[in-house]
Amino acid sequence: MFDQMRFPKEIAKDIACREKEKRKKRKLTQAELSARAGISLASLKRFEQTGEISFVSLIKIADVLGEVDNLDLLFSSKEYASIQEVIDEAKK
Repeated sequence: MFDQMRFPKEIAKDIACREKEKRKKRKLTQAELSARAGISLASLKRFEQTGEISFVSLIKIADVLGEVDNLDLLFSSKEYASIQEVIDEAKK
């Protein structure tokens, strides 16, 4: 179990690496993406290097790269208090 645990900074860096790959696949420079997203070039560079960025800026980047729907799903799964709630939800 502990061998699969990742620290928040590792997760952030992994997300930044995936963003960078998507940006490059779309043949966008950092300057182009930052301009389209409405964020500073410095913020985008810092994000790609360290994984650190404001959440609002991350949403703006995700929007430009067509990934905002994935962010919208964050924390959206419903938690059930009982099996009856699952059954009732399935009937809808």
